Formats: sequence, C-alpha cells, structure tokens
Amino acid sequence: MGRTLENKKAILAELQESLKDAQLAVVIDYKGLSVAEITDLRRQLRPTGTTCKVTKNTLMRKAVEGDEAWEPMKEFLSDASAFLLVKDDIGGAIKAYQGFQKATKKTILRGGVMEGRALSEEEIKAIGELPSKEELIAQIAGAINGVATKLAVGINQVPSSIARGLQAYVDKEGGDAGSDAA
Repeated sequence: MGRTLENKKAILAELQESLKDAQLAVVIDYKGLSVAEITDLRRQLRPTGTTCKVTKNTLMRKAVEGDEAWEPMKEFLSDASAFLLVKDDIGGAIKAYQGFQKATKKTILRGGVMEGRALSEEEIKAIGELPSKEELIAQIAGAINGVATKLAVGINQVPSSIARGLQAYVDKEGGDAGSDAA
C-alpha cells in the first residue's frame, strides 16, 4: 500500500525542519545496503549531531524547492538516495561516514550542499580533513598560553637584569675601592 497524501505532507514537513537545522547535507547512493548497515551508519553518525534520512528523491526535491540554501541538492537526486544532514560536527560526520564507507564499500558519495553551494566529493573530503572545532580551540588556547608564558618570562627577566647590572656595578665599585686601598 502506498503512502497517503497526509503521510507525504508529514514527511515533507519533517524534511524541511531537518534541513533548517542542518549546516551541511551530503547525498549518498546507498544501493545495496541492508537495514542493519543503514542502522549502523545512523548509529555512527549520531554522536556528531547528524541524521541519516532515506526518502524518495521526489520528496526531497519538493522539500528543497524554493529554498536557495538547499536547491543545489537537486543535481544529486537520482537512484537510491540517502541524505546525511549534519547539524554540529561537520568534520566528525564526514570522518564517520568515510569510516563506514571504507568498511562496507557499498555506498557512493554523490556530493553535498553547504550555504547554498553544491560541493563535489573532493570538496567534502577536504572539509572532513579540517581540524574539528575542539582541535581549533585547543590550538588557539595553546598559542595564547605560549604568548602569555613568553610575556611572563620577559617581564621576569627585567628585574633580574636590573639586579645583575646593579650587582656588577657594586662588584666593580668594590674592586676599584679595594685597589685604591692597596
């Protein structure tokens, strides 16, 4: 039995809501995957804030119609499509998918859409190689900490240098005074 019109409208509304929250949408060809493998993919993507939607291309086409941010996705809609809608950790989601793809060797990444721009497979892989938000924060914190440490050492050196200079002057004066006394 086919889907009812109300059922299709509900799916369409859910897709549009999911797209509103997403930063990146990746379209994959999932032909040949079993239900267990799709479930495994969803489980691997969940920690990254990504949902995997399997829906008809016509429904996704209607969901993105008129939405400039997602309309470029239409060029990837063919055959059996699954949609990875990434909300939070873009790099983590791409890495999780790539790990799944390596293990199963059954899916094909067709492309993706981010900020109204269609992305090729190579561009998506390049995004996946970028450091995560946490790694960038750690790098910035390390750089700031390095600068603060150098500043503290530099500030500490000023009084030490003055003290050494004064000690050298006192030693010199003491040596000159000793030679006058002799």
